[in-house]
Amino acid sequence: MDEAPPELTLSLLPRIADVAAADWDACAGGGNPFVSHAFLHALEESGSVGGRTGWLPQHAVLRDAAGRVLACAPMYVKLHSRGEYVFDAGWADALERAGGQYYPKLQVASPFSPVPGPRLLIREGCALPTAAMAAALEQAMTALRCSSVHVTFCEAEEAAALAEAGWLTRLGVQFHWQNAGYGCFDDFLGAMASRKRKQVRRERRDAALSGFVLKTLRGHEITPRYWDAFHRFYQDTTDRKWGRSAYLKPRFWPLLGEALGENVVLMVAEQDGEPVAGALNLLGREALYGRNWGTLVEAPFLHFELCYYMAIDFAIEHRLPRVEAGAQGEHKIQRGYMPVPTWSAHRIAHRGLERGVAEYLAAERPAMEREIAGLAELSPFRKSCEAD
Repeated sequence: MDEAPPELTLSLLPRIADVAAADWDACAGGGNPFVSHAFLHALEESGSVGGRTGWLPQHAVLRDAAGRVLACAPMYVKLHSRGEYVFDAGWADALERAGGQYYPKLQVASPFSPVPGPRLLIREGCALPTAAMAAALEQAMTALRCSSVHVTFCEAEEAAALAEAGWLTRLGVQFHWQNAGYGCFDDFLGAMASRKRKQVRRERRDAALSGFVLKTLRGHEITPRYWDAFHRFYQDTTDRKWGRSAYLKPRFWPLLGEALGENVVLMVAEQDGEPVAGALNLLGREALYGRNWGTLVEAPFLHFELCYYMAIDFAIEHRLPRVEAGAQGEHKIQRGYMPVPTWSAHRIAHRGLERGVAEYLAAERPAMEREIAGLAELSPFRKSCEAD
């Protein structure tokens, strides 16, 4: 295993508070809220990670000889594979059937957030190569006696650099809306095939006819009553979809609102003056990131309105390049959210398991590439040669 260069010192921190927010954010860059010091601190302060959650912070920080923070990574010792959205349970089963132990493992990620973005955070202007971060993570894997280290939802450039360093990389898919310079929602609809355009209009009309008052709230407008209601929505979704207790604790939401301020955007539906459904988004430099959704009522197309269409409205109004609507969901394509690749990178200490996973990923990659290409063919947008 390569060691980090001797002039660098690797620290593993059990609390994000152990590194100054200014130092961390100078590496994170400020474009993606999910790797910001404030977001990670809200997770820890609320008890959503740490303790008995199975997400134990061990944030990696690289300093130079003068003690200056040059790079960092949000990292956790994991005792299970829940809340990651890149699924490796089969790998764990294979190693344990062979007599090995897959957990604990190391996860470089933004917990519970399948949001692509930087994971190996290098201070702007610093010439530190990604290979140095890769070596530091491998060093941490050995020091903590973990079976493996996984960098999930990283940027394509990071995945490529980690592959150069000998890591395995994995291709996934999500669905993002791209802003083609639309001036309003009708401009966006005008780019769609007639049948698809009518479908979206019908869905928005039917959601409006349900009698809800729909609001877009930001920052200070999201008062405690909305956060209390939103946690109920979130719990309901978690109970119905996953059948287990919620990852995020009630205190997380107001802490997030306080920490990120106007970058927190809540789409909410009210009935008789009471919030009954909501979709939580975080605002980045170039994207609106849809994250959590929930409802206490059944209403036609309310989910699509709050999660997809109001997000597009917001992005157009604020001239954002894209909306990222979270994991999974081929139904998003017909609402204008097109398939894009996502990436993860994996280093496995057990050579036998590493060979097996490499073979699996080699077979999975072309199948995933075909799937992405096939999904793109389902585009709701007019072809350049098509009449309206």
